[in-house]
Amino acid sequence: MDITYLKGVGPKRAELYKKIGVETVEQLTELYPRDYVDFTAPLTIAQVQPGEVCAFRAFVARKSAPFSSYSKMAIYKAVLTDGTGSITAVFFNAKYTFEKLAENEEYLFYGRISGDLIGLQVSSPMFVKPHEGGLLPKYPLTAGLTNNMVSANMKTALSMVKYQESLPEDIRQRYSLCGCEEAVRKIHFPKSRKEYVEARRRLVFEELLTLKLGLSLMRERSREMSGAVMQDKSLEAFYAALSFSPTGAQQRAVAECIADMQRNEPMNRLLQGDVGAGKTLVAAAVAYFSHLNGYQTLVMAPTEVLARQHYATFSNMISHLGVRVELLSGSMTAKQKSEVRRAAADGEINVLVGTQALIQKSSVMKDPGLVIVDEQHRFGVAQRSALAEKGANPHVLAMSATPIPRTLAMIVYGDLDVSVLDEMPVGRLPVKTYAVDTSFRPRIYNFIKKHIAEGRQAYIVCPLVEESENVRSEKASAIEYYNRLCEGEFRDIPAGLLYGRMKQSDKDEVMRRFRENELKLLVSTTVIEVGVDVPNANVMLIENAEQFGLSQLHQLRGRVGRGSEQSYCVLMTDNGSEYTKARTDAMVKTNDGFEIARLDLALRGPGNFFGRQQHGLPPLKVADIADDAEVLSEVDDLAEKILKSDGSLSLPRHGGLRRKVEELFGQNGAYGWN
Repeated sequence: MDITYLKGVGPKRAELYKKIGVETVEQLTELYPRDYVDFTAPLTIAQVQPGEVCAFRAFVARKSAPFSSYSKMAIYKAVLTDGTGSITAVFFNAKYTFEKLAENEEYLFYGRISGDLIGLQVSSPMFVKPHEGGLLPKYPLTAGLTNNMVSANMKTALSMVKYQESLPEDIRQRYSLCGCEEAVRKIHFPKSRKEYVEARRRLVFEELLTLKLGLSLMRERSREMSGAVMQDKSLEAFYAALSFSPTGAQQRAVAECIADMQRNEPMNRLLQGDVGAGKTLVAAAVAYFSHLNGYQTLVMAPTEVLARQHYATFSNMISHLGVRVELLSGSMTAKQKSEVRRAAADGEINVLVGTQALIQKSSVMKDPGLVIVDEQHRFGVAQRSALAEKGANPHVLAMSATPIPRTLAMIVYGDLDVSVLDEMPVGRLPVKTYAVDTSFRPRIYNFIKKHIAEGRQAYIVCPLVEESENVRSEKASAIEYYNRLCEGEFRDIPAGLLYGRMKQSDKDEVMRRFRENELKLLVSTTVIEVGVDVPNANVMLIENAEQFGLSQLHQLRGRVGRGSEQSYCVLMTDNGSEYTKARTDAMVKTNDGFEIARLDLALRGPGNFFGRQQHGLPPLKVADIADDAEVLSEVDDLAEKILKSDGSLSLPRHGGLRRKVEELFGQNGAYGWN
């Protein structure tokens, strides 16, 4: 039923609901609260403290006539008491709300407490009758749509919608789960914390089970399809041409990939490795193996900087072995792109490296046997499906330098086999990391100049490109900061500037000069987060370190420590918050990317771990992968048992689960779900 026709909504409010993704009555009931106002444990007035946001129980002792010191501001006051003390409730331009309060009646109030020498005060508090207490929902909103509106509409919608049960009775009993309809009603209007916990557990369990089943079914489906089955070929020429010995972990990962590519179903493997662990060598070896079998390889990176880095690395590693490597990127002219696509379609190019342009339908290879996706966390299930359609179900190798805790990897990479590079190349020293405030700036500048004088190079990373005319900001601006450095402290040192909105030709020129040691200092934004490899650079200063996520700081730090010399990373911030201190302390204590990722997930939660929805999963409405790790383990085991007994969810008892999987994965034909 279209939400327009729900009593109390109408066309105008329906347009507001559409802005938050709600178009039907059923979708409204699935707009779960983002938080609650907790009236379950009200304080006495004597217990409340200034600065605290809390609930308290009190009578309305007396109400004051509106007072206005400004012509456009009506101020309403009520004195509240409970026998332990008194507090004044203040309402601004809220005549209708104020009139709802009756003198000598008792209410539950909720709001932020303030105080001075005169007494305690609470501004614009929420209030309900004592019997209406419990946990009151706070919903996602948009301008013009209030929480009271949504709550009223929700009660009407819940009285109309009947939910089909998706979980078999025996599963509900085994895991002590309430029914679907009961869970939906209680998640919106729980009368107690116990009711909320029970309702949420049921919905989280169902959601994570649905997600796990869907990913597992996609994985099995890919295994049913025939890939480019390859024959065993020797990689002796590849290894002999290297100027260094690969680690045991690299050789093991190559062997795992080659074994996969000789099977009847396509490889679907994730290569995880910390910053500098040597994932590109594995990718180049596997691409060479594909070439030896007469197949082409697509290599896709999230940014043009990284794509160009891969193009240079692949060319250096395998072009002398008779492999033609070419680049396809957004900054090329239409004519250049057309020629590269033609050569790829004619089979003249063996390895094609590029950005998301490779997903476009106009990018076709004659006989692609392998697809390599770098920085896998930036691409999701749907993008992998699009790439896999570039040929007769080619093998897929996904790579990520963002180590992911196991609980998150179970979901994000639930459809992939995993290889881990857990060794660093010989000779790499851990980067020494320090956290300082801006009073250390002169010493840090001298430290950078000392290393440059010794023949080394350095990075300075800033979070902004230029100051906004409308927003005053104290954050460092790369452009202004670069100009200031060149005119001041580093005026005698060749320096370059790199940021995302530069022309590609200008970026390439700056990076060429930095790689060739013409530039000694590179001032940059996070465009260097991945893909920049200059072993001679051994010092990095990160300005306004509080502006970066923990995993992002680790990625940035990975730009140094790539040579045999000791490297250093300095995190500079004047932010003294506990959150900032926790992140900088973690960076100082460890270079282990997996430990960094675990802490980052704990500090920020999965919603921000990759950036907004970058992981490419279907959106979760209730579950939080970090907080619900225990439930995740339960559904992981259960999904395996269900699919072992019913591999396509075709039995009548699994009909509800099948429906849920189709709903979650079948949105707009995404994720390749039929």
